[in-house]
Amino acid sequence: MNFFEVYARYEVEPVYGKGAYVFDKNGTPYLDFYGGHAVISIGHGHPHYIQRIQDQLHQLPFYSNAVPNRLQDELAEKLGSVSGLESYQLFLCNSGAEANENALKLASFQTGKKKVIAFEKAFHGRTSAAVNVTDNAKIQAPINQTFEVEFHAWGALDALEVSLSKGDVCAVIIEGIQGIGGVHIPVPDFLRKLAALCKQYEVLLILDEIQSGYGRSGHFFAFQQTEIQPDLVTVAKGMGNGFPIGGVLVHSDIQPVPSMLGSTFGGSHLACSAGLAVLEVIKEENLLHNAQVQGAKLVDALQQLEGVKEVRAMGLMIGLEMAYNTANLRKHLLYEQQVFTGSASCPNTLRLLPPLTITDEETNLFIEKIKLAIPKLEVV
Repeated sequence: MNFFEVYARYEVEPVYGKGAYVFDKNGTPYLDFYGGHAVISIGHGHPHYIQRIQDQLHQLPFYSNAVPNRLQDELAEKLGSVSGLESYQLFLCNSGAEANENALKLASFQTGKKKVIAFEKAFHGRTSAAVNVTDNAKIQAPINQTFEVEFHAWGALDALEVSLSKGDVCAVIIEGIQGIGGVHIPVPDFLRKLAALCKQYEVLLILDEIQSGYGRSGHFFAFQQTEIQPDLVTVAKGMGNGFPIGGVLVHSDIQPVPSMLGSTFGGSHLACSAGLAVLEVIKEENLLHNAQVQGAKLVDALQQLEGVKEVRAMGLMIGLEMAYNTANLRKHLLYEQQVFTGSASCPNTLRLLPPLTITDEETNLFIEKIKLAIPKLEVV
């Protein structure tokens, strides 16, 4: 049997990771400024993370949600405490797409409606409902298009209100910071007015914090640059530092009904152990502050580079837009400078999503390497 080849891959195979680095089979270190799509939040091979998972592996790796699991309660309590959202409830699943599926389902349950408003350049996942609210027709099969979705321009409040006033919308879903779309950050006033409109028209507001959450923005959640309280907040990626885990933070106004949601593997003992380890490290090592400090340092340096059109950033979620297609820049960084970086739907944008644990030394090294890479580019 062959692997079903649906991925475009680089010709580098990491076999070991430590901190902000991954290493290939020859022991060559690569500075990881992408973290496998923003998944690596507390660095590769963090000793507390490894110990937490090892300890649980020796006790009980898995049992179903048919029995109590105290680790789920511990994770919910710690997530509420570290994030400041103590009054919310937590439903656990396995991925970001799954989190958005469940959030959309809850919104439809709550309102009795099924139309959704999303935003241009949005990415919310590749599964059934999540991909239907993703602004990319190329990855939507006909079977995915089972409910009406309107895609609105970023910040277009007047058009949004016209749609909401029709009374057929169950949810507005928006990323705390658009990731694949090119690191676009909603201004606080837009989020406040959007939340007010949702409340006025009894529509649930879903904040997709799958990429922008867990400290990446320098806040625990990017939407916390405002005082809004979304109805639903979806999380994944950095939540488990590589272990598959996702979740939906559910506002206390929404009441659970037995069997309305469910998951076989969601909230397993191992997944909760990984999630607890991440939260403990974020708090103990003050990583939100580190994201702010290192992010500011990177932005200052990146703005001085030749060919830079714009730097869009909050914390360690950074979009570097150049005056040209960045494909060659990414390849040169990887193959010549040994640095992993990421792309965006905008071909001129380079995405930087390093671990929240990066140090001054690693930030300085990245700046040195990108300065070496840019003059050698053949612009495409």
